Amino acid sequence: MSRRDRERPGKQGPASPVTVTVCRGCCCGTEQKHPGIDHAGQYDRLRTAVGDAGRVRAVKCLDTCAHSNVVVVGPSSEGRAAGGRPVWLGWVLADDMIEEIAEWVQAGGPGLADPPGMLDLQQIAVSRRVREGLSG
Repeated sequence: MSRRDRERPGKQGPASPVTVTVCRGCCCGTEQKHPGIDHAGQYDRLRTAVGDAGRVRAVKCLDTCAHSNVVVVGPSSEGRAAGGRPVWLGWVLADDMIEEIAEWVQAGGPGLADPPGMLDLQQIAVSRRVREGLSG
């Protein structure tokens, strides 16, 4: 049974895991904007490091190109119940940042654990228009 299918104690419906959304659109994840970065390799390493602790997905554009590469770490259902909200991270280019994101997901993510290492310095603020325009 997948983690998503498990029932939350005392709640109706399946629990949702921490979700890591990786921008891979017009700027983020491109060789043109960030030459020399192995974007596909970073994405694969992130998926492997997160493992079953969360879900990693790529989207075309998060509309925050000035901060590329952008990653959003969304709380699990338990993290949201504890007050966690999605955390937007900008300039995610170094492998140690990928490792810290995975470490945070493994620890429970927003609402359940503080971001490790220097991730708090990567947090960016986005407009409500951008936040509300995203699906999921």
